[in-house]
Amino acid sequence: MKESVKNAFLYGIKGMAMGAANVIPGVSGGTIALITGIFERLINAIKSFNLTALKLLLKGRFREFVKHVDLFFLTFVLLGIAVAIISIARLFEFLFENHPIYIWAFFFGLVLASVYFVARRIEKWNWAVILNFLIGTAVAVSISVLTPASGSDAVWYVALCGVVAACSMILPGLSGSFVLILMGNYQLIMIDAVNNLDLGILIPTVVGAAIGILAFSWILSWVFKKFRNQTIALLSGFILGSLGILWPWKHEIIKPFDGVMKTVGYDWYLPEINAGFFIAAGLMIAGIASIWAMEYAAREKEKP
Repeated sequence: MKESVKNAFLYGIKGMAMGAANVIPGVSGGTIALITGIFERLINAIKSFNLTALKLLLKGRFREFVKHVDLFFLTFVLLGIAVAIISIARLFEFLFENHPIYIWAFFFGLVLASVYFVARRIEKWNWAVILNFLIGTAVAVSISVLTPASGSDAVWYVALCGVVAACSMILPGLSGSFVLILMGNYQLIMIDAVNNLDLGILIPTVVGAAIGILAFSWILSWVFKKFRNQTIALLSGFILGSLGILWPWKHEIIKPFDGVMKTVGYDWYLPEINAGFFIAAGLMIAGIASIWAMEYAAREKEKP
């Protein structure tokens, strides 16, 4: 029982880390899942919601259903994600308004370290692996410079946002929140709807996310098993390519879309060497240290 409680706590903490990452434009919850060692298990748990699971449920074989879908693990990870998104959305809104450089610096360090720790999982480098790494980097960089759409609160479009964002959230290196920015609905869904519990927006988003993540998990699980090294290389490239979005020293480029001012890109610049720079540098190092600590804890747990 003690081990179950301990595991539930750990899964919840990892879920909260994923949820917090998904709120930040440019940071992927999938990256956190990958570096905390739960990515493959999470994908397999999600895709286990199939006909077999439905049959077990309808026949009342609940114990087998729970085991088949890895429900204990999945419940606490998803609970952690939900708690983080609901509770941290307000905090991040405050930090982005008042201390944007500091929060960007922490996540820049976190994601920078992630490139190394994810890429080191590649067992053998060859031309295919290198090519996938370069493709992943190029795709992520290309996405980071796309111009955002105008956005919409139509039910079908909000649901589509849920589909695309959910797939991005579990794909390391591609940020669900940044995808919402590109689709023009980040403010509507991640800030306004979450903070105000607007069910008219949240329900179609969640439904779309559920459909998207179930379908995408099948594809991702198959690719991960068949082409493990190439997939990790591609994901490492995604993570590396997303660093431009996270660079702390930048000005938002804001333009009007349908009468509403929206961020359409960033104007990067080099920092001045002052007290603020050293605080940001310290937070960047703290982000790197956080990933190192996660990796160290994971290695210790794997020891016999």
